[in-house]
Amino acid sequence: MSNDPTHQFLIQKIVPLNVGGYDVSFTNASLFMVATVAVASGFLYFSSSSRSLIPGRSQSLAEMSYEFIANMLREGAGSHGMKFFPMVFSLFMFVLTANLLGMVPYFFTVTSQIIVTFALALFVIGTVIVYGFYKHGLGFLNLFVPSGVPGALLPLVVAIEVISFLSRPISLSVRLFANLLAGHITLKVFAGFVASLGALGALGVGGAVLPLIMTVALTGLEFLVAFLQAYVFAVLTCMYLNDAVHPGGH
Repeated sequence: MSNDPTHQFLIQKIVPLNVGGYDVSFTNASLFMVATVAVASGFLYFSSSSRSLIPGRSQSLAEMSYEFIANMLREGAGSHGMKFFPMVFSLFMFVLTANLLGMVPYFFTVTSQIIVTFALALFVIGTVIVYGFYKHGLGFLNLFVPSGVPGALLPLVVAIEVISFLSRPISLSVRLFANLLAGHITLKVFAGFVASLGALGALGVGGAVLPLIMTVALTGLEFLVAFLQAYVFAVLTCMYLNDAVHPGGH
């Protein structure tokens, strides 16, 4: 099992619980979701608690993260979209922290679970729908009726727009889940080659050099992917929220 690259993604019960016939056990996924929230919240709290006029490294990093997401949201959804800043910033920090924690050996990667990423994506799309109808009423449906489309093509275009909208939670969740899953499996496979070849003696150690180099390179790549996937998730969230703020405005 130690050489199985998929073993790291197995859900394991820590505190078995059954309520009303439903399994609500506290698992390793639950533990690391709590840890993700605690680490992200702790970092933001302690880095900004001093509020120094000349910020240190941690305060500078927190302020850069704040401005990074604020600028992204302004560009993606306009000034009216800033009301969603706490939501977008929280999602970005959660995904980024979960991705980075998953890089620690023997830690569980929360975002490699499709149910977690799909829940985050459903939350985003649900917010778009609820706010869109709350703010614009039936005018929100203009989102599915692009301007300038000939009447003969309108039914086809509307159907395409509806299917495209409904596919958003799938694409948003699968993109994050698949990238983290594939990256960690590849990293585990090359690391397994290093361990297996190293056990064969001097000749094996020489042959393990190439897989070791690949493992180091992939580790660096996975840290980059950890940030990029959090960035992409936040960017797409801003774009989708723009549809709720300005339906049919594109």
